[in-house]
Amino acid sequence: MRRTARTPRTSRKKRSSLANRAIAASAALILGGGGLVAVNVYASAGEGPSGSAPNARTQNAGRQMSTIDCPDAGNELPDVPEQARPEVDRELAAMDTQITDAYRQFADRKEQISRDPGLAENAVLGPLRNKRTASLDRIGIAIGRVGERPQGIEGLAACSLRADDSGSGSGSGNPGDGGNGSNGDGGQDNGQGQDQGQNQGQGDDQGQSGSQGQGDSQGNGQDPGNGGQGPGQGQGGNGPEPSDFVDIQSVQPNVQRPRQRRGASRGTFTTDCGRNENGKFNPDNVIVAPGVSNGAHHMHDYIGNQANDAFAGDDDLANGATTCRNQGDRSTYYWPVLRLQNGQNAPDVNEDGGGKDQNVGEIRTPSQVTLKFVGSPVSRVTAMPRFLRIITGDAKAFTNGDANANASWSCTGFENRQLKDKYPICPEGSQVVRTFAFQNCWDGQNTDSANHRTHVAFAQPDGRCPSGFRAVPQLVQRIVYDVPPGPGFAVDSFPEQLHKPITDHGDFINVFDKQLMKKMVRCINDGRRCR
Repeated sequence: MRRTARTPRTSRKKRSSLANRAIAASAALILGGGGLVAVNVYASAGEGPSGSAPNARTQNAGRQMSTIDCPDAGNELPDVPEQARPEVDRELAAMDTQITDAYRQFADRKEQISRDPGLAENAVLGPLRNKRTASLDRIGIAIGRVGERPQGIEGLAACSLRADDSGSGSGSGNPGDGGNGSNGDGGQDNGQGQDQGQNQGQGDDQGQSGSQGQGDSQGNGQDPGNGGQGPGQGQGGNGPEPSDFVDIQSVQPNVQRPRQRRGASRGTFTTDCGRNENGKFNPDNVIVAPGVSNGAHHMHDYIGNQANDAFAGDDDLANGATTCRNQGDRSTYYWPVLRLQNGQNAPDVNEDGGGKDQNVGEIRTPSQVTLKFVGSPVSRVTAMPRFLRIITGDAKAFTNGDANANASWSCTGFENRQLKDKYPICPEGSQVVRTFAFQNCWDGQNTDSANHRTHVAFAQPDGRCPSGFRAVPQLVQRIVYDVPPGPGFAVDSFPEQLHKPITDHGDFINVFDKQLMKKMVRCINDGRRCR
């Protein structure tokens, strides 16, 4: 019997949020160069690799602080016993909310902090460290009940201020490396799959899903007073900045096509699930934060399965309605919404995941969505297990670094040029394109893992799966938007991530029925193009 890495939930629970609803905003001033230097009022929190808490007066003197950098506890706990995972997931979600609450404290006390910069440590970073220490202790207790308590996790509690140092560089580079100036070589989710799947996922099937869409917006009014804290800080005041954009025509072609070898599986299987025309949105993430309302702190577009929210178990998904044309595909496909930064707002301006989490602007409906499954350049593929969960990219890549980042931005007509850490400015008549090439190797046992990554992997540069993994159909997801020319849009993000393009990510749960999955595998292995 196949071992799964999570206990399926078979009923929908009454919605009760673990997370407090919070506006992620901050205001601080630090001492630098003989005067006070303003900190981004709507600064952001994130879980990064630092783990230290330097004095804001000395470590960051003269620099504009825009975020809090905290160690990513989830990434540091890859081996959580299955019995402890529900409690650990809840505590990790609570730690995300603690960070956003810390920024609420920054905003509420900005006048006091401007007069006393030390208040940032005393009133915000210190209490945040205490809350994180308590959560980490509960995580240790939960794991210790059924296994060996992890050592040293208390060292993950401290957070520090940091500046936004991402303004330089073109953001170009091979999709799957770190972009310009980034190493891109760490972690299980290291982007190797972009070069493979992206080219296979493009071509004559582009635009099949909703290709006649007009990219209508979900807006309903003017920005009610939170339209940024000055030029270049985005409609919500917490990004994006002009330096987050680059003219796609200035980027050199950088996509490398993998060489097809003998034994390659050259077919494709395309499923049509629409463009979210019916407007299903929520700020949950059932993979990362099951049972937690607003676990993502940003809004998601959903196509496919319509039962997906924080409380959906496998039975709920198996019985859920689907927007997919082929009713044998009840999979759920979701990603952060894209918003126009034009002074208008969506109906969620006063809701969790929307304005309360500093995600503001009109939600833009894609003009096209293409979902294509492709094969391996070196071997045949095997069926994915039902309820396999895959996350590609890193929603916290701005603070975590690019080891797990897998964002890929471009423009129609220029898709041989991909950007990882910049948004594209497209020429007249060209549309913005987001592409996600998901992991294409599976460990043969687990449908999920404690950090939601290690049960799947990208193929190695030679196209082969890592030892112990087998090739499965690779989902290549292409989302196209009709947006006004120029730097006037942003992807939703955790409020701490400042709407950086590198934080883009996609989520997938396989709920294909057995017969349709068999058809997919046969088509891909036989070299046919099927729908």
